[in-house]
Amino acid sequence: MSNQHKHPTISFRISDAERKQIEARILASDMMKKDYFVRSCIHNRICVVGKKETIYPLVQTVNALYLQLLEMQKAFTTPNCTPDTLPTSEALKDLHIEYTNMLTAIIDLLDGAKYLWEGDCHEQ
Repeated sequence: MSNQHKHPTISFRISDAERKQIEARILASDMMKKDYFVRSCIHNRICVVGKKETIYPLVQTVNALYLQLLEMQKAFTTPNCTPDTLPTSEALKDLHIEYTNMLTAIIDLLDGAKYLWEGDCHEQ
């Protein structure tokens, strides 16, 4: 049982210079290495580099999410909606967690990419 992990492992390769920079930041943060990586991955700002076309697949995902949410709204608000046709509260909790995580990631990505369209809107 000692070789079994409760949670998956994430790993990646870095250069010696990157490793030194990361270790310096971990030391300055006074956090455990695991906590530093988790917080960095979840809370740091995402910067998308590229052209507007680069984020088009993301825009398509947001549109698909929008359409799916519209369908859910219709399902919950139709006159023939009964307790038997609604998802269970456990399924709703799982769905809430999935959508919250997805929306947060999409918002963070779009926030990091907004310079792609902000320049166009504010130039006169």
